[in-house]
Amino acid sequence: MARSKRTQALLQFGLFCGIILFVNIIANSFYGHLDLTEEKRFTLTKPTKELLKGLDDRIYVQVLLEGQFPAGFKRLQTATREMLDDFRSVSPYIDYQFSDPLEGNTEEVKERQKVLLEDGIAPVNLRVNEQGESKQQLIYPVAVFHYGQRKLPVNLLENQSPTLLPDEVVNNSVSLLEYKFANAIKKLQAERRPAILFTRGHGELDELQTKDLERSLHQFYDTDRITLDSVIRIDPENCSLLIVAKPRGSFSERDKFKIDQYIMQGGKVLWLIDRLNAELDSLRTARRFVPADYPINLEDMLFKYGVRIQPDLVLDLECSKIPLQVGVVGNAPQFQLFDWLYHPTVRPIGKHPVVKNLDRVELKFCSSIDTIRTKTAVTKTPILLSSPYSRLQFSPIELSFDILRNEPNPEYFNKGPQMAGVLLEGTFPSNYENRVSEEMLAGLRQVGMEFRDRSVPNSMIVISDGDVAANFVRNRETQEWLPLGFNRFENATYANKELMLNAVEYLIDATGVIEARSKEVKLRLLDTVRAGEEKTFWQALNLALPLLFLGAFGMVFFWLRKRKYAR
Repeated sequence: MARSKRTQALLQFGLFCGIILFVNIIANSFYGHLDLTEEKRFTLTKPTKELLKGLDDRIYVQVLLEGQFPAGFKRLQTATREMLDDFRSVSPYIDYQFSDPLEGNTEEVKERQKVLLEDGIAPVNLRVNEQGESKQQLIYPVAVFHYGQRKLPVNLLENQSPTLLPDEVVNNSVSLLEYKFANAIKKLQAERRPAILFTRGHGELDELQTKDLERSLHQFYDTDRITLDSVIRIDPENCSLLIVAKPRGSFSERDKFKIDQYIMQGGKVLWLIDRLNAELDSLRTARRFVPADYPINLEDMLFKYGVRIQPDLVLDLECSKIPLQVGVVGNAPQFQLFDWLYHPTVRPIGKHPVVKNLDRVELKFCSSIDTIRTKTAVTKTPILLSSPYSRLQFSPIELSFDILRNEPNPEYFNKGPQMAGVLLEGTFPSNYENRVSEEMLAGLRQVGMEFRDRSVPNSMIVISDGDVAANFVRNRETQEWLPLGFNRFENATYANKELMLNAVEYLIDATGVIEARSKEVKLRLLDTVRAGEEKTFWQALNLALPLLFLGAFGMVFFWLRKRKYAR
């Protein structure tokens, strides 16, 4: 009798273990989760899901973030693995592997690093504190996406800005993982590279001034210049985006009409417009300078589309610095950095994908932008605002370095945030509605087009500073230039390039993948003061509570067993 009960108990135990093993095998074949977070950080956006469901071939991801890291990078590593699991739960074509590029002997590591560097993958030199000692550690926070014969490296770590705490850098990096991964897959799948055209012939930024921006764009887009006088029309099929970058000469009505009808057909435009001829170099030469309006003749077009760039300059207490000579020691001039109020360092504010998680952007002699009511429905979304400590100077203005003689009085900087960048979305009215000439109509008929007085649903971006897209040219003869956004005086890099790339991506992107940029992962930092005060209590609770549960379970189990066999 006892033997049969023992056999029955063993069989029940074996059956129980078998069921558990079977359930684990089945569960291992499926991936799922319930997202209870406030910001839905573990839920993929709809455009990303649609992109993944459309995959028809394998995407292999090699993640180089493997090894022993500090806590922040461990969090980034875990978030990367979870994001790839989310992708794989939607599409079975996603496959990934984590590897350590620094594993192996010295020769193997050097050879591997050389190959990675040829692909544009460089390590991050991280300072790590362990047991009171500081040491340097190389880390590759990169994921390489492979699709057929193509591959694309994705930087998992956002640019480390001196204005952000390390925890904020990691948090921003985690929140952008979905966008970066989906964007990489979209770019690898693209059969045709979109074309971006910069206008020329009106004093715009030249190729050397936009060298860094175009080099970054070349990874996914084709860029070129277009002279409007030499074309009959601008075809949206052949030009995904038109960039008007700091024109200083006048646009003829013919040129404006071509841009207008390009917009009416769905063409996107990025307007980077300086209203006043204010340059730091001119001021250094003349010491006193009165900037005049640039005669670009675009005011009526922008007004019709819903914005007006005012003939003023924005001064901001939150600004970048310039060097001025303050004396001479021996034969060596002595320089000192001063806050230059005409160069605001605006912090993009808002949750729009174009500016989400961006650091400060440096503007130079920007003007304020007003929005205008339009005949058609056009939504105006501010994307760049100066700080609350701003003021305006209206033309005519005399610029000089005398403004630096005294500390600025904060009481005068009370005009609040001034808009320097705006996104326009909707149906735009034509600038030539009810006033198109017969010559213009003949030009349209020549290419088989009809005049349109309303656009299809469209979008454009207007920024009141042309230099926002210009890298500094050190030497034109040797073609030397500095990265876009790099301030050579402060030895700091602003987010100008990221802003331009986001603007281009948003205007061109038809899939809506950039929507993932607006996802927010809230940084819930530990209250270190309260943690220190309540440290003993929580340690005791974590030690005692499991023991109490175990003791209570043992007592109940013993009581039930005793009651069963007592019968």
